[in-house]
Amino acid sequence: MFTGIVEERGEVASVVPASGGVRFTVRASFARPGEIAIGDSVAVNGCCLTVVEIGEGTLGFDVLAETQRVTSLAGLERGAFVNLERSLRFDGRIGGHFVSGHVDTCAPIAVIEPRGADVYCRVVVPPEFRRWLVYKGSVAIDGISLTVAEVTEDGFAVWLIPHTLSITTLGVRKNGDGVNLEFDLLAKYVERIVTGTRSS
Repeated sequence: MFTGIVEERGEVASVVPASGGVRFTVRASFARPGEIAIGDSVAVNGCCLTVVEIGEGTLGFDVLAETQRVTSLAGLERGAFVNLERSLRFDGRIGGHFVSGHVDTCAPIAVIEPRGADVYCRVVVPPEFRRWLVYKGSVAIDGISLTVAEVTEDGFAVWLIPHTLSITTLGVRKNGDGVNLEFDLLAKYVERIVTGTRSS
């Protein structure tokens, strides 16, 4: 479980074929003894991955073909930036919202542009996921907890402050880029309880 409050922007050090998928190696400041261990969960662009290797300032993750199929991790190459967040600890403050790291879909950014002091970002969402969008609700974009500022006919929009742009990958995103989306887990449970049907 995560909060969607990104700890840092890491850099992909290598991508090599492994076990039917790929092995990602990512540079991270917390890749050191006492800070992370083999088997720990880390959200990488919002995808919950398991640490399988720890090197000198790097973490290794095995990404299966299914994860590559449904997320934007398939397009990552050496030198790409990724958002990193270690799993939630219950001995500190909890910002953002509850994020599972189980991505619902990958969708394109339609617009990302400066408007005044901040940046406006609109994402196009596949029709089957739009029911979980509500004004002032929560959504995770590449693992970043954000508040829905506008529900549009084909998706939603958020506003990005300079701090978010400086420490996450949204600072280097452009129109047309695909991003990982995870919708509010509580909304899915409520839907299941009220309708008695599966959420997807």
